[in-house]
Parts: sequence; C-alpha cells; structure tokens
Amino acid sequence: MTDIHDGLKAYEGRVAATAGTGKDLVNEPMIRHWCEAMGDTNPAYTGPGAVAPPTMLQAWTMGGLSGHTGRSEAYDELLALLDGAGYTSVVATDCEQEYLRPLRPGDAITFDAVIESVSERKTTKLGTGYFVTTRMDVRADGEPAGTHRFRILKYAPAARKPRGAAGPAARRPRPVINRDNAGFWEGVAAHRLLVQRCGECATLRLPWLPGCNACGSREWDTVEASGSGTVFSYVVMHHPPFPAFDPPYAVGLIELAEGVRIVSNVVGVPYDKVRIGMPVRLEFLRVDEELELPVFRALDGGEG
Repeated sequence: MTDIHDGLKAYEGRVAATAGTGKDLVNEPMIRHWCEAMGDTNPAYTGPGAVAPPTMLQAWTMGGLSGHTGRSEAYDELLALLDGAGYTSVVATDCEQEYLRPLRPGDAITFDAVIESVSERKTTKLGTGYFVTTRMDVRADGEPAGTHRFRILKYAPAARKPRGAAGPAARRPRPVINRDNAGFWEGVAAHRLLVQRCGECATLRLPWLPGCNACGSREWDTVEASGSGTVFSYVVMHHPPFPAFDPPYAVGLIELAEGVRIVSNVVGVPYDKVRIGMPVRLEFLRVDEELELPVFRALDGGEG
C-alpha cells in the first residue's frame, strides 16, 4: 500500500469540532446511573455539594444517536483519505483525560476538538494503519474543565491464514501487571484468588485499585475468595477471531460469594448453555508454560 503519511500530516492541527454544546447539563440522574454501572459508591458523588465522577468528562459531550452539529469537514476528509487508501477498518485504542476542575450538577458543557496527531504507518497484530488522535477541550460554564484525548487505529486488516494452515501456536495475550495489581497475579500463581479489603471501611473490591472506591482510603489488606459464584451476566464471542482463541466461547461476569465480580471464561459447558444465575466454581487454567488464569467451571445441577 502507498504510504500517504505526508497527506495525513497536513490534517494535524485542523479543527474537528467547534463550539460544541453538551445536550444536557451535568445532572444527578446521569451521575447516579454511571455510579451504579461502575459500582462506585464514593459519597462525593451524592447529596448536597455532589460532584460528577471525573471520568465522566466525555459523557457530557456525547451526541447520542442523533449526533452533534458543528463538526468540521476536516475529520471526515481525513477518514475518507484513509478509506480510499485501503485502511477501511477502525478500532478505538485508548484515551487520556486531564481534569482541571470538578463538574457539578447544573454546569453547562461546551467543547472544541482538534486533530492533534497522525502517526507514521504502524504494523500491529490487527493489521497495518495509522493512529489518529483527537483532543477535546471541555469547558463548564465557560471555564476550562478538562481535556480528553481519544485515539483510534485506522487499518487494513492483516491477512488471515487459511484454516488448518501450519504455523506456531499463538499465545494468549499477557496480562498488564503493575504495582497496583501485582499481588493479585502473585495470588493466581499460588492458586489463590485474592480480593482487596479496605483497611478503613472493610469494603471489598475487585479488580484491584490503589484506593477504596467507597471511602477513598489507601489502606488495605486481602481476603481469599472461596471460589463459589454465579454467572451475573455473559456474552458469547463470535467475532472478531483472535489468535489463541477459538470462537465461539463464553465470557462471563462472575459474581463471587463475597459480593464482588470478576470477568473470566466459563468452562465445562457448551457456550450456548451458559445462563444467568448458573452456579460456577473457581479453578485455574494453565494456558502455556508461563501463564495461568482463573476461570470458572459450570456446576451441573447447581451443586457445589
């Protein structure tokens, strides 16, 4: 494929949206729905003087199904240029946010957006393409409130090997291990599923976080989960296929007996037999010589 990088770079700094207006004021119902969905019980988000969770920054700028007016032609032109060169697939890769002041119910949100950068051509496991980053500057009642950077990859899908084609066995993606979750993975290596417990209010939390989402305390210890649980929700993955995975397969949101939830595979039953409320039991699956993962085996007849 032709490298169109010079043409793409010409779009850097061009306006993607100007004088955008949030369709709703910052409001308590949306804050409540967000907190319920995220399981965030921080008292700062309720009652008199409540503020919105900082990570809701982008939520107040979204246009919904009807979209926004005021978007410039530059962003559409950029994507059309990539489409015309064969980079027709798109995947969101990551976002970065910076918070300048808390958002409170009643704040009116406005924003501008700019095409901040277009990378050189990159080759990834998905395919070859370009990373496009837009920066949105958000204001509340005219005051700077935060910055949201959103990055996508526009790419041409990599050619897939025919079924049955010989080749080295693909390995599962490695978990991202950092100082905040290293203890969890050390527990997995020892066949223990460890749940954080707040040292102040005793609230349990999973996945691991540096601070309590109920009281904000940074003090914590761990308790070992019993391994019993039920399927709270699930999806069946059909597409897209990834190396080392053989679709279709079930991915469950498992509610542990301790009350916290974890995302993992449901095994021991056909993918189309997984059901909400199904009892499951923790076990550890070695997927290669380096990696072992917690999975949940469905229990026949609801026993166990």
